[in-house]
Amino acid sequence: MRLPDDFEERPSITPTLVSAIVAVTLFVGAILVVVLLMNGRKETANGGGADRPPQPIGTEDTPLLGEADADEAPMPTVGVLSPEDLDFWDKYPTESAEETVEESVPAEPEKPAETASADPSADGKHTLVQYADGKEEWVLISPYLPKNDYDFTKLVCQSDRMKYYVDGKQVSFVGVDVSKYQDYIDFVKVKKDGIDFVMIRVGARGYGTGQLTLDDFFYDNLKRASDAGLRIGLYFSSQAVTEEEAVEEANMVLENIGDYAIDYPIAFDMELVPNDTARIDVLSRTEKTKIAKAFLDTIQAAGYMGVLYGNKEWLIKEIDLSKLTSYDVWLSQIADIPDYPYRFSMWQYKDDAAVDGIAGYARLNISFIDYSEK
Repeated sequence: MRLPDDFEERPSITPTLVSAIVAVTLFVGAILVVVLLMNGRKETANGGGADRPPQPIGTEDTPLLGEADADEAPMPTVGVLSPEDLDFWDKYPTESAEETVEESVPAEPEKPAETASADPSADGKHTLVQYADGKEEWVLISPYLPKNDYDFTKLVCQSDRMKYYVDGKQVSFVGVDVSKYQDYIDFVKVKKDGIDFVMIRVGARGYGTGQLTLDDFFYDNLKRASDAGLRIGLYFSSQAVTEEEAVEEANMVLENIGDYAIDYPIAFDMELVPNDTARIDVLSRTEKTKIAKAFLDTIQAAGYMGVLYGNKEWLIKEIDLSKLTSYDVWLSQIADIPDYPYRFSMWQYKDDAAVDGIAGYARLNISFIDYSEK
């Protein structure tokens, strides 16, 4: 049959295709020759004998790969590519098992360095309490208690007189607190030395005996401070161990005021006794709080202002301020700047000041409130 003309014009095998087939055939043949030579050398190296003729591929003596009986051990072959010959990947260095594990298991991320917020001294949520025995503790600041909002950059100290300014105007008052331990005081000189108010001790309860005593200089201090025109507040050194005793102390104060004008608060002062045991040492925090409240409630019921006196340790650790928020705080902290976090209205900041009219050292205070107008 005659093929169509267009088919006759296209030969079935082109010269290019023929050349490619020949080249591939020669290349494969060359590889086989090389493999045979290599196997022959391997036989010699393994003691197989140089005189042993190479066996043809695919004979009964040399079964092709995969044709050996599965129950019999594989016979050594000559001229046949073994799995070991083809497994050329193990010629390259491999990673150790340890390196592989390290790559397969993600490395634990490095822990970031502790930030400033983890430091209680810098997180703004703690305050440092220094105990009488020298120990220190960072205590969490309660979010429920009112905080002080003083701007201490507006606090100016001149000749030991601490003054607080708002909009360039002084809004604070300088005071001293006195007792029999200051002996005789010339209150006229005290006032001329820039003192605005005085806190006078009425009396105390013995920390061992529990006996109530009137301060030896109370009446004299009260009269002459009043005559000098100083504003007057009072305080009582308590060692009450029951609420009934606290009321008894408050009544002692009220009974001895007489007709004198008391412009500043009457303070409840309960303190730990240094280097000795005291009757209040057995009290719990709750009991101390109830006793303080009983005293201050009695003072307030009589028409006077009550204030709670204490240092930072006492106010934060020894009583529960959340039960006494209706009363102002008179803070005792000998320092240039107080770090007490909660609200306070008076601050005893120096205990070794020189004040004209007082023999020896005097304790200085600042009041941020004019209690005479309150």
